[in-house]
Amino acid sequence: MAMRIPLCLPSVGAKEERAVVAALRSGWVAPAGPQLDEFESRLATVTGRTHAVAVSSGTAALHLALLAQGIGRGDRVAVSTLTFAATVNALHYIGAEPVFIDCDEAGLMEVEALEAACVDSLATRRPIRAVMPVDLYGRPADYPRIGQIAAANGAVVISDAAESLGASLGGAPAGSFGEVAALSFNGNKIITTSSGGAVLCSDPETAERVRYLSTQARQPVVHYEHTEVGYNYRLSNLLAALGLAQLERLEEILAIKRSHYRAYDEALTGVRGMRVLDAADGNCWMSVLIVGTESGTDAWSLSDSLLRRGVETRPVFKPMHLQPVHKGCDRRYITGRAEELFRTGLALPSSTDLPPEDRSQVVAEIAALIDEAVGV
Repeated sequence: MAMRIPLCLPSVGAKEERAVVAALRSGWVAPAGPQLDEFESRLATVTGRTHAVAVSSGTAALHLALLAQGIGRGDRVAVSTLTFAATVNALHYIGAEPVFIDCDEAGLMEVEALEAACVDSLATRRPIRAVMPVDLYGRPADYPRIGQIAAANGAVVISDAAESLGASLGGAPAGSFGEVAALSFNGNKIITTSSGGAVLCSDPETAERVRYLSTQARQPVVHYEHTEVGYNYRLSNLLAALGLAQLERLEEILAIKRSHYRAYDEALTGVRGMRVLDAADGNCWMSVLIVGTESGTDAWSLSDSLLRRGVETRPVFKPMHLQPVHKGCDRRYITGRAEELFRTGLALPSSTDLPPEDRSQVVAEIAALIDEAVGV
């Protein structure tokens, strides 16, 4: 059956078209220009930082964030196991060793497991140099406690805020936590630049280091001269123009995403063992359904049935410690919660432009399939 209700499409229209065309006609098409400068300035303001460096992807942002904090080959980094592969791929780019930390019931880094990992690492004289929490599906991790644990053990905090632009924790915006944070503007994120990301920090030296590395580590001389390896990671001015137009719509987009979450939560939580993953003060980028045993089915079977009815869903991220590429990894700080969420969780259609009637149809299809499963 043709896909009638997709999972999460970008919301772009006439406003974004005008912005990109204006940048194109200005002649600023390279990774430099007024739109890029303004995009970075506004990002810093929105996230409570003094500096933002826009780059080609969220993965590039994570890579540069690690390098700027001096993390390198052989360094051990505590990282959320429940995440997209890019978080851990960035560690492998620099030869660092991931130490996988399981999650709590909300899917966020479990602070008790993190603390145990840090204490054990000090005892074995192989300290954890950095902690990389992930703001899963747009909800910030417990940064106050994570920050305390990291500081007590001599580690820096690098926030993977790829999914959480517009969220908050204790009144502070997502992206403001840790020594440095990374955003993503991939096509399905809260705002998009087609492909893109940003490194956020409040230290001018860190910002300058990130900017330098992202532009091939070119020395400030007339001729091309390089004293170290750099990367072609800067965001183009054209894509920054798209990002600016999207950023102007951020509050509108957030309101719609949160309305999706409230509608799903009110309609589905408590129905035959189901619940919608608590979003707290997150941005509700994706609404996630947890399918309990009382439903008479399982998440993957429900997903297959919904797909046959033209509704796209997606399982919660497969934990990194289960990925074949990480076979043989240390599992001492794995409790089983991430595996449970992978087994029971489904991301529901959450496009910004999802019509309310389509959202109601998703709920109706789920209800009908659950009734069928329990023989009602």
